[in-house]
Amino acid sequence: MTLTINYLFYLVGIVLVVVAGMILTDKSHPRRLTTGGFWLIYALIFLVGDWIPVTVVGVLVVAMALIAGFHGVTGAKPKMLSEDTRRQSAVRLGNKLFVPALTIPVVTVILTLGAKYLVFGGVPLIELKNVTLIGFGVGCVIALAIACVMTRDTVGQSMRETRRLIDALSWAAVLPQMLGMLGLVFSDAGVGKAVAHVTTAYVNMDYRLVAVTVYVVGMALFTMVMGNGFAAFPVMTGGVGVPILVGVFHGNPATMAAIGMFSGYCGTLMTPMAANFNIVPAALLELPDKNAVIKVQVPTALTLLVANIFLLNWLMFI
Repeated sequence: MTLTINYLFYLVGIVLVVVAGMILTDKSHPRRLTTGGFWLIYALIFLVGDWIPVTVVGVLVVAMALIAGFHGVTGAKPKMLSEDTRRQSAVRLGNKLFVPALTIPVVTVILTLGAKYLVFGGVPLIELKNVTLIGFGVGCVIALAIACVMTRDTVGQSMRETRRLIDALSWAAVLPQMLGMLGLVFSDAGVGKAVAHVTTAYVNMDYRLVAVTVYVVGMALFTMVMGNGFAAFPVMTGGVGVPILVGVFHGNPATMAAIGMFSGYCGTLMTPMAANFNIVPAALLELPDKNAVIKVQVPTALTLLVANIFLLNWLMFI
């Protein structure tokens, strides 16, 4: 039997069902029905998304958006272990606390590099086209087991901590996936072609540096609008990257993709649309200015963006 990406989706769905159940049964939660319903709908998409019509999935996504839009997803007062208990645990474990966290990337790298050798009877043990994500999921499961052994705690406590984290992140936890899908929708709707038409009509693309600048800056700007580099990538790559940088100037597409995504991440640093990166941390830290994180990151983002223009113009055409 081959371990496919679907098993990771099922695992995420089960975790979300448990979290939704904990919220729905928490009578102290200010909006337990709408919040629990939000996470239950999200769980169903992971669990049965392959077996229901795409229109139904679309309706469920719209329902999630409406619940979040009308402030139906809120957090409850977190139920945590006592400060003394947590302090004693931290003192006892010390730097060993980093072991579970480091386990995840180590397992991911090992499985990513070794999956092609894990073939039994001509059948691969891990689905090769999604090996990195599957390795990441396996790493998380192994890290959880190690954490439970080290802390002498249970999986139940880990689920309570999961619920606390989801309550803190709120609807922003689903933004990466939603915005990633938005990029595909934009691509299928022909936004990339529209971008190509506008840029070629109003910008002189005969100069390579100009084309590179448009691509890099465009990645950052679209990311700022969409809130996610994965959403901006198909638009700018389909509109400028592939037809002009690769098709006209014969650049290396791998280099373009790597630096292009890095440029998109520069936009992530400068936008409140990337709420899970920029707005949620400010809320968790109880900062008086909700845009404080963005203001600190802007100089770094702009500096990296300029550097990316010169790096792409050089490395892509070596």
